[in-house]
Amino acid sequence: MAITPPRKKVLAVVLAGGEGKRLMPLTADRAKPAVPFGGIYRLIDFALSNVVNSGYLKVVVLTQYKSHSLDRHVTTTWRMSNLLGNYVTPVPAQQRVGKRWYLGSADAIFQSLNLLTDEQPDIVVVVGADHVYRMDFAQMVADHVESGAGCTVAAIRQPIDLADQFGVIDVDPGDPRRIRAFLEKPKDPVGLPDSPEEVLASMGNYVFDADALRDAVTRDAEREQSKHDMGGDIVPWFVDKSESAVYDYKDNEVPGATDRDRGYWRDVGTMRSYYAAQMDLVSPLPVFNLYNTAWPIYTSYGPHPPAKLVEGHGGEKVSTFNSILSPGVVVSGGTVNHSVLSPAVWVKDGAEVSDSVLMDGVRVGEGAIVRNAIIDKGVVIPPGVQIGVDQEADLARGFVVDEGLTVLAKQQPVPED
Repeated sequence: MAITPPRKKVLAVVLAGGEGKRLMPLTADRAKPAVPFGGIYRLIDFALSNVVNSGYLKVVVLTQYKSHSLDRHVTTTWRMSNLLGNYVTPVPAQQRVGKRWYLGSADAIFQSLNLLTDEQPDIVVVVGADHVYRMDFAQMVADHVESGAGCTVAAIRQPIDLADQFGVIDVDPGDPRRIRAFLEKPKDPVGLPDSPEEVLASMGNYVFDADALRDAVTRDAEREQSKHDMGGDIVPWFVDKSESAVYDYKDNEVPGATDRDRGYWRDVGTMRSYYAAQMDLVSPLPVFNLYNTAWPIYTSYGPHPPAKLVEGHGGEKVSTFNSILSPGVVVSGGTVNHSVLSPAVWVKDGAEVSDSVLMDGVRVGEGAIVRNAIIDKGVVIPPGVQIGVDQEADLARGFVVDEGLTVLAKQQPVPED
């Protein structure tokens, strides 16, 4: 009788210490993975949902920068049954190896090796916390085990003319699953053997043999010239030893995916890319489908009532289309077009919101206009005020204008006209 081999014990590590300077002022009061997205979610919900949907229920979230909002969200939302020892837990920087904070993503894992000692995994899945995508990591782990490599890097195909925006994986033409070199934003890369007009860009997701990862980050900690970065230092170390493999994201089959949203992945590191990813959600046939119940994105948005659309006090009609309205939203005689409204947003009589993202609790007063804007939590827009209509006027009022978008910080005062 055949004996079933023992299942590999997997620990998932989510790197969530990102400062997100390019998303200021949205990151003025929170870490980048805690930035709201898609109405009811935080960016970290996508990474955590992918991990738990993949069947990995022992998860640590390494935090550092302004982590209170992130820690609170993880601890109140991501609560596992402990009957089988499952957990999702935030782990702040603890200065276990000296009086210093994390020097980079590799140093974050080095300073947290006690977690590997406690859990004793065979495999460690390491993922970033600030990308929007769906991915079954169990398929990547199976590919990693089959390859015999110590390190496997997830990669997505990108046009070769965009290579200078990514960390690019140069594969061995004789064995396209093996990494020949890891190139940081190359100017003249070589295309893929099966697609010369494309390159493989690192997604910031990795699978390691646990012992190999421990050895790699320990050695890296001793190198003074290292930047202590997973992509820039740890992966090249495995490449130099010929112990690295690549996992092509196009081979990942997520349950419930459609031809339109299969293979979707967005790095939302800039204000424009963050905004563009939000707008991807609101088209009639969205390029990223939040309604895939076979691979749900989990979150918690509080005890809000259903969204409500009512005519205004003077009989003004409501007009809403191509938009996301979260629980607790009230649109009273206003217009909402091509926008994402988070919980408890109010749009009042005669107000217009278009091509915008409004976060929790934003109030748009009577007759106000909001266009091409990102408005953070708790902002009150007085009646008749216009935001995003005249960028010079927005700058004069102290608002941030970034890549054509007007951005208001959390609870930022808005002067009346």
